[in-house]
Amino acid sequence: MTDAPLRPRIESAPLPHRIVLNARSMPSYAYSHRSPIWWGTVGFAAAEGMGFALAIGVYFYLVFINGNWPLSAPPPDLLWSSLFTIVMLVSAWPNARAKRDGEREDLPSTRRNLVIMSLVGLVLLVIRIMEFTVLHVRWDQNAYGSILWVLLGLHTLHLLTDLGDTIVLTVLMFTRHGHGKRFSDVGDNAFYWYFVIASWLPIYLIIYWFPRWW
Repeated sequence: MTDAPLRPRIESAPLPHRIVLNARSMPSYAYSHRSPIWWGTVGFAAAEGMGFALAIGVYFYLVFINGNWPLSAPPPDLLWSSLFTIVMLVSAWPNARAKRDGEREDLPSTRRNLVIMSLVGLVLLVIRIMEFTVLHVRWDQNAYGSILWVLLGLHTLHLLTDLGDTIVLTVLMFTRHGHGKRFSDVGDNAFYWYFVIASWLPIYLIIYWFPRWW
C-alpha cells in the first residue's frame, strides 16, 4: 500500500450573490463636468491659456528692456478693436442660450443659436481683418511689431478654431446627426467660446490701452 500525499480538505462555501450591471442602461453622453470631452476642453484651454501668458510675459519683458514703448510707431487705432470687444461681450448671451437649449435638447432653438453664433464668428473675423490694417507696424519691423502680431495672431487662431467647430456643429444639427451626443458637443463648444472671450480682454487692454497709459 503506497502512501498517498496528504491534501488539505477544502470546504466549499456558497458564492456570494453576484451583482450584474447592464451597461446598456447607462447614458452614452453627459453634460458639463460629467462629460470626458468637457474635461478635455478644460485641459486644452489651460494649455492655451499658458501660451497666452507666456506671450504676454514676452510683451512686458520687451517693455522693460526698451523703456520707450511702443517702438517707432503710435499705438494701434481703437475703432476696430473696440468694436471687436463689444461684439465679443454681446456674443456671451447667445452663447449661453446655445448651451442652455443644448442641455434641454431643444433642437429648433439649438439650431437657431448655433446659426447666430456662426454669424457672430464670421462678423468678428471680418472685424479682426480690419483690425490688422490699423496696427501701424509690420510684424517684421521690430520687436514691438513682432509681439503685437503674435498676440493678435494667437487669438485669431483660437477664433478660427471655435468658428470652424461651430459651423461644423451647426451643419450637423441640420442633418440626421442632430441628436444625442451632438447636444453635449454644443455645451463644450460654448465653454470654449467663453475661453476665447476671456483670453481677449487682457490682450485688448495690453495692446490698445497700455501704450497709451505708459
